[in-house]
Amino acid sequence: MHTGLTLVFQNLGRRRADGDVYAHELRYAARAEELGFDSVWTPEHHFTDYQLTPNVPQFLSWVAGQTSRLRLGTMVSVLPWHDPIRVAESFTMLDHLSGGRSLLGIGRGLGRAEFDGFQVEMGKSRKLFTEYTEAITSALETGVLEYGGEVYTQPRVDIRPEPRGSFRGRTFASAVSPESIDLMARLGIGLMVIAQKPWETVRAELAAYRKRFYEINGREAPKPVICVFAGVAATEREAQELRDVYLQRYALSTVEHYEFDNVGFAEIEGYEYYAGLSRNIARHGIDKFSGFLADLQVWGTPEQVVEKLLGYVEFLDAGAVLLVPAYGGMPVEVADANFDLIAREVLPALKAHDVGGDIGVGYADEPVRDEAQAAFG
Repeated sequence: MHTGLTLVFQNLGRRRADGDVYAHELRYAARAEELGFDSVWTPEHHFTDYQLTPNVPQFLSWVAGQTSRLRLGTMVSVLPWHDPIRVAESFTMLDHLSGGRSLLGIGRGLGRAEFDGFQVEMGKSRKLFTEYTEAITSALETGVLEYGGEVYTQPRVDIRPEPRGSFRGRTFASAVSPESIDLMARLGIGLMVIAQKPWETVRAELAAYRKRFYEINGREAPKPVICVFAGVAATEREAQELRDVYLQRYALSTVEHYEFDNVGFAEIEGYEYYAGLSRNIARHGIDKFSGFLADLQVWGTPEQVVEKLLGYVEFLDAGAVLLVPAYGGMPVEVADANFDLIAREVLPALKAHDVGGDIGVGYADEPVRDEAQAAFG
């Protein structure tokens, strides 16, 4: 099974210099290929110490230069914050620099501080995401970006360098709402599951997506990609400490960054789900909800972590697992020990598990122009 490494570069409370955070986690990226990871991923965030990841394609270009086979993914590029031309250009460029190893993760965004910083109205994000996704995915197939929509219009321009290969089969969206199921299915986009919802809810959403995907395309949907934060230790007692200290801190930082307790979500179009979440937090408290988020992740001895992860894979019929080893203010020595156990004892067991294929394999070398022009006009 495809097993990837996700680096988030958290610097909670600015306890360290930002450069030290980068120097620490870049070591993991530099070793990922030799240790056997299949890919490296990084989310996109701006302006805060939540995650120091403002330019993911630039980081992935650095990783590409250190490696020869490792695939390179965004988890995710938040489309409403970018000009679609620049997104398309970034990924055709990364694909050429890496020899076709890029994986495109896309999302709509949730952090109010980030929308405010970019002066983008959150209430417009659903329409922006829809139209930007259509424009970008078409451009990555045809080499031409041209779009006329309700909120986005772009006269015809060529994307240069032109696409090296098709991005079909290697494009994933971070979540799917009932409103976006048709969009993802119609464009052939896979799903990326970042552990923030109950697993039963995720499975129900995946079932709706798969049903619609088959109705539109006449074939099965791509298997989803799962991303979880992992805490691995030699003993159960040490693993429980990873959960109670660092996974809990990560979860609390997520609640604070996204303002999950903000009842104002009810007034923002497209974010109604989070209004219900804020009311739930008001009833039960932030600490309890943070604990719920922490418990969606995995921790334990290597054997326990492998068992939990493969249970999630089977439950969701997933095709890949991405693991985050450093988070929540971990000291360097704690993160290093966690990373080493993941690489030495968890990674081989996951890679030995057969899920019937790999994500993104072969697509980068397929000819793009004739088939894409027929599909997109």
